[in-house]
Amino acid sequence: MARRPHISVRMGFEERTLTVRLADIQPLKLVSEEVKRSAKYRQIVASIAEIGLVEPPVVARSRDASGRFLLLDGHLRLEVLKDSGLVEIECLVSTEDEAFTYNKRVNRIAIIQEHRMILKAIEKGVSEARIAKALNVDVASIRRRRKLLDGICVEAVELLKEKHLTLNTFSELRKLAPIRQIEAAELMIAMNNFSNSYVRSLVVATPRGQLAAGYTPRQPKGLSDEQVALMERESASLAREFKVAEQTYGTDHLDLVLAVGYVSKLLRNGKVVGYLAKHFQELLFEFQRITESEATAA
Repeated sequence: MARRPHISVRMGFEERTLTVRLADIQPLKLVSEEVKRSAKYRQIVASIAEIGLVEPPVVARSRDASGRFLLLDGHLRLEVLKDSGLVEIECLVSTEDEAFTYNKRVNRIAIIQEHRMILKAIEKGVSEARIAKALNVDVASIRRRRKLLDGICVEAVELLKEKHLTLNTFSELRKLAPIRQIEAAELMIAMNNFSNSYVRSLVVATPRGQLAAGYTPRQPKGLSDEQVALMERESASLAREFKVAEQTYGTDHLDLVLAVGYVSKLLRNGKVVGYLAKHFQELLFEFQRITESEATAA
C-alpha cells in the first residue's frame, strides 16, 4: 500500500506573543472621530477599563526590516489603548501580512454564542452588573441575553447558533410551537434573511395549530381574515417546496455536473460541433452557453 505524501502545514502565527511599542505599530486604516462616538467603540472602551484587554491585536513584521509592525486586526482596540496612555502592548504576530482574513473571514460573535459566554461567566461567579459594565449595556439587557433561549427548541438553536440575529427575533420565535420554530429557522437560512420583519411575517403566516401554547395572535393591521389565511397557505406551500428541494438537491446537482461534463466532451469533438452548427444552430448555442456558464462559475 503506497504511503500518502507528507503534507506540512505552515503556522499562521509565531509561537509566542510579542510585546510591541505602540509607536512601532502602523495601522492600515485610521479611526475617525465618528467611529469613536459609536456604540461599538464605547463598548470596547468599557470592556478594557473593566477587565483589561482580552483579545491581543494581530500584527505582522514589516518587510523593510525597520523593526516596525503592520496592524492587521484590532484597530479600535489599539486606538483605545493609545487614548488611555499605554506605551506597549502584547500582540499576536502573524506570519503573513494580509488583512483580508480578518476583515472578511473572521466574523463578529453570534448572539447565541454570546448568550453561552454570559452563562459561563455567571456560573463562574461574575455578577450581571459587572458583565453589563464590561459590555457598556444596562443590566436588563444582560438579563434578556441570559434568558435568550428560553422557549426555543434545541433543534432551532442548533440551526441558528452561528447566525447573527437580534434579541427581538427570538421573542418572535417563542410565539411558535417547536416544529414551526424549526421550519422558520430553515426558511430563514434558505432565504438568507434573518431580519426581525421576516420572522414576524413567518409568525403571521403560521396556522393557529402551530403557534406556542398560550400565545394568542393579534389580527395584523390592514389584513383581512382571508388575506391571513392565504399567507398561511402560501407559507405552508413554501415550506413543503423547501423540503422537496432539500431532499433532491444533492442528486440534482450530481446529475447537472455529469450532464455538463458530457456536453463539454461533445463540444471538444470537431465533427459533432460541425454537425450541430449545420443542422441545429440553436441547440449548439445553448450547449455553448451551458459550458461557458460552468467555466465562469468554476
